[in-house]
Amino acid sequence: MTSGGRELLKWLALVLMTGDHVNKVVFAGSLQWLSEVGRVAFPVFAVVLAYNAAVDTRPGTAVRAIRRLLVAGAIVQPFHALAFGYWLPVNVLFSLALGLYVCTARSAWAALTAWAVLGLFVDYQWTGPALMLGARLWFGARTWTGHVVAALALGAAYGALSLYNGNDWALLSVPVLWVLGRLDVRLPRFRFLGYYVAHLILLAAIAST
Repeated sequence: MTSGGRELLKWLALVLMTGDHVNKVVFAGSLQWLSEVGRVAFPVFAVVLAYNAAVDTRPGTAVRAIRRLLVAGAIVQPFHALAFGYWLPVNVLFSLALGLYVCTARSAWAALTAWAVLGLFVDYQWTGPALMLGARLWFGARTWTGHVVAALALGAAYGALSLYNGNDWALLSVPVLWVLGRLDVRLPRFRFLGYYVAHLILLAAIAST
């Protein structure tokens, strides 16, 4: 993926995610197509984050990213609950943090335990971290065997994600990632965490009126 391609993907996923959330809070889910295309957003965010983990292996980089996700997730969780009307599963930032830990943990047993236990409580449950792990394996593979294993892991994760969503719209993220991720474009760098917190605070205010 190019740097500009990753930014383009994040901008697209941001728009799709916002549309899904606005449909749920403002329109009570009546605009079904907004939520359907919104299923593309999570796998795009997840795969881009997994790509970053694969190419940037500097010590402490993943730990700092996980910490930022957890802090932002904890701050916004009450507003997430107010906007959508439930506390569990917790918001998607915890899903991304768990997935990033699974992708980068030094101990396979620690990663498996975290995935098995904490996956019960996060959005997309076990499917989100599994998708990130499959993407991490794909981007880190250096042999045909490695790519085959990663492709099987990604296929299983996407299948599970489709079952979780109750539709196959998440599969649209595959060609989106493949095409847009290769583009050499210039876009301003977007601070996703700040936007995620701010837009859920606004939606929580709307839901409480």
